[in-house]
Amino acid sequence: MLSVRSLFQEILDNDESFRLFCSIAASGESQGGWENRRIAALVPRSQRDLAPKITRHGADEDKHGRIFHTLMKKRGLAPVEVPPDTDYTMLLERHGIGLAHEKLKGDQPLTVQDIVTYLAHSRVTEQRAAEQMELLRRHFADHPDIGRAVRMISHDEDNHLAYCHEELLRFAYTGHGRAIQRTLRECALAEIRIYRDVSLAVMTHMGRVLGWPKTRAAALAAGIHAVYAYERAVGWRRMVSLRMPERRDALGGPASTAADYA
Repeated sequence: MLSVRSLFQEILDNDESFRLFCSIAASGESQGGWENRRIAALVPRSQRDLAPKITRHGADEDKHGRIFHTLMKKRGLAPVEVPPDTDYTMLLERHGIGLAHEKLKGDQPLTVQDIVTYLAHSRVTEQRAAEQMELLRRHFADHPDIGRAVRMISHDEDNHLAYCHEELLRFAYTGHGRAIQRTLRECALAEIRIYRDVSLAVMTHMGRVLGWPKTRAAALAAGIHAVYAYERAVGWRRMVSLRMPERRDALGGPASTAADYA
């Protein structure tokens, strides 16, 4: 029977598919770490209190990348090159979601609107990340090989999402509410399309590695398209709502490290 657990278990049990999965995940996390470090360095003077939280966000992303590398190393595997059509973070950037890398590579301080854009983009993508990790935690929290990693990363993603909610509400209360809602909607509609395309690409690559029959590949593709249809109709709305989180100041303390995992 085709299920999330059986699908991921199949990927986990095969060295080549597991290596591809971890390589894609590690690449995305490392890219997120770089983006957050650059944003923290360029925060406008009026928002300098945010810099430590943005730095913490980046440190968590870097940590996640190292955890995925550790998972591969424990099985004697080396990372593989990430297929361009599976590179979620780079595809988002190319479609104008978030802050352009050219801007982040420069030395010009960001504006308050840039910070609002960054937080709105993060609120959307962290929703996706938190949901994905919650799904893995539900099925693999007690797995002897990846359970601890899943629990740690899931906890961090929940913190990231809480931080985005809290900071965006703070900006909304100071007059940025309309811009925040507009940016959130634009980001959410673009993200669900890119997530669909990346999901189809990942499943295509996994299917080649695992030798899936055409019927199974077609069933998975149909499922991905069905999720997109739902998200395009109503599901995107969960990505644009804002509410004060139970976890206040979620990124206000020191970050844990990959050594805590290992």
